Amino acid sequence: MVNEVKISDVQDFKYGLGNYQRTRRMVLAVLVLVLFAALLFGQSTFPPETWVHESIEMFGVLLIFLGIVGRLWATLYIGGRKSSEVVTGGPYSITRNPLYVFSTVAAAGVGAQIGSFSGIILFALLCAGAFHIVILREEKFLQEVLGAPYAAYLARVPRFFPKLSLYQEGDTGSFKPRLLLTTLLDGLVFLVALPAFELIDGAQQSGMLPVLFRLP
Repeated sequence: MVNEVKISDVQDFKYGLGNYQRTRRMVLAVLVLVLFAALLFGQSTFPPETWVHESIEMFGVLLIFLGIVGRLWATLYIGGRKSSEVVTGGPYSITRNPLYVFSTVAAAGVGAQIGSFSGIILFALLCAGAFHIVILREEKFLQEVLGAPYAAYLARVPRFFPKLSLYQEGDTGSFKPRLLLTTLLDGLVFLVALPAFELIDGAQQSGMLPVLFRLP
């Protein structure tokens, strides 16, 4: 289900919305770089050869794939329509920001590659905190442009944590493969964590990288 706005309004805020979308991609890229930098000198209290360490890493892989698939799912509904409609179907029926939610899930998966429980939590909190700032600015902007329909959506659907009981299928509108491909390429950056952390583990084991802190 969608609520449409006038074409004249769309023309007024397309440029501004594009800025927010670029900011989102920039925040995602910076977060990934910060997380990689932090893990260069961190290590789990569980040695790499233990079953606990390996289990946490595998759980993280599942979170990364869940995050990537979830971002693609959200793009199917929002791609190309955010500048003209209030999208309330699919993942947008249970949370107002599914792209940010699934990015946070993927970031938690990246944190798990250190083989640490606290790594999962810290990475998720860091990602969610950074996105929260973007979300507040974006929601204020969209409310000014989309008016009452968006205000009603804000009152009904939670900002971040999904409320599954609200789920409605809705429709995906006109499908745009280019937007889906862009989202896929953005999400694949999380997969870089898999080989990268194997290299980091090896470098730490050999003493090439110092271990400055350990996480349980």
